[in-house]
Parts: sequence; C-alpha cells; structure tokens
Amino acid sequence: MPYEPPTHTVERSLRATTGAKVVAGVDEVGRGAWAGPVTVCAAVTGLRRPPEGLTDSKLLAPKRRTSLAGELESWVTAHALGHSSPQEIDELGMTAALRLAATRALDALPVRPDAVILDGKHDYLGDPWKVRTVIKGDQSCVVVAAASVIAKVRRDAMMAELGAECSDFGFGDNAGYPSPVHRAALEALGPTSYHRLSWSYLDALPRWQHLKRVRGTPEALALEAGGQLGFDF
Repeated sequence: MPYEPPTHTVERSLRATTGAKVVAGVDEVGRGAWAGPVTVCAAVTGLRRPPEGLTDSKLLAPKRRTSLAGELESWVTAHALGHSSPQEIDELGMTAALRLAATRALDALPVRPDAVILDGKHDYLGDPWKVRTVIKGDQSCVVVAAASVIAKVRRDAMMAELGAECSDFGFGDNAGYPSPVHRAALEALGPTSYHRLSWSYLDALPRWQHLKRVRGTPEALALEAGGQLGFDF
C-alpha cells in the first residue's frame, strides 16, 4: 500500500513557534515485549532530505530496515540510545521506565535539544522538556521515523545476542515478544534474568507464578525519585 513519505512539517512548526534551533525526534521499541529492555532512540536530523524509503520501522522489511539503519546512523546529525532494563520496568512500571530511557537517550546527545517530537499521543517525558506529541509521528515526521528505524534495528541486534545465550527462547526471531517458541520455553524453563517479572504472562504459568514481582516497592520509589538500577547491554 502506498504511503506518504515523512516530512519536516512539525519540526519547521516547532522552530517557527518556539524558536527551537535543535529539535530531536524520539521513538521507542520493546514496550510490548516479555523480555529485554525498552529502548528509546533520540535523533537530530536538521532539515536535510532523508534517505530514500524512510518510514516507520514496522512498515519496512527486515533486510531493508537494517540497511536503512546503517544509512541513517551516518546521515543523522546526532543520535543516542537509552534503555530501561527489565528490572527497572518491573520496579517503575512502563511509563516511568520509558521516561527514564528517553531521558538517558536525550542526555547522551552531544547537544541538548530545544524541543522534542515524541511519537504517540501521550507525553511520557514532561518537564523540563518541551514536547510535541504526534500520533503516527514515526510515519509522518522525518526525525521520528529516523529514530524509529535506528531503535528497532539496534534493539533487535541486542536481543539476537541474548538469543545466543538463551537459545531455547528464540530471541533472535521474536526479539523478546510473545511467540509460540517463547511461550513454550517459558513453560519448560521459566523466566530468565532478561524477563519482565511483573507482567501478566506469568499468570498463565502456574509453575513460575512465585517469581512474579509487584510494583510499588521501596526500590521503585527510589528509582522514580532519580536513582537508577544498572543494566548493561
């Protein structure tokens, strides 16, 4: 099905109405997975013409998505990734974990953005960032589409590496998302250290329900106040 290529329309609007000189696009991947981090990419592109075929990562074939990510990483003005670990997701909940990952990505950029275009309708970033939310921004905004593709390819690569360690779970194919192979491995072997233990999939696994985590612990409150649990990828 034909699609309209993304544009710089929202970025130009932000520049005109807020005086922003540096505008970052932010998108996430891994929100619905059972295992692995939630990963956020923050990208800055300026107003240059993007590589041919740029769109939401979910609309691209895997081979083309990987190729395009390589082009984008050298094309963008700057980009950075931020992650929230499964443990942080369990402690904080997804909204706060997204905020943490996005803040890590934005803070890692070489220049602090004056404004942020955030994919979706919910502003999970909030102050002090100046945020414009855009529904389907990963299809309509160049800078968000670029972040979408880079985030997806980089997280998939991380999960493929974990798949070599946890071969029964098929992370190289499912990237930690629900799948028959993933579910069968969970039933037989139980969750790994890379799984989110506060999620409802454990309700269907009686043998492993004793591992389920409940949010709202003192650790969660400390994290929300600014502490961080480490998790290397």
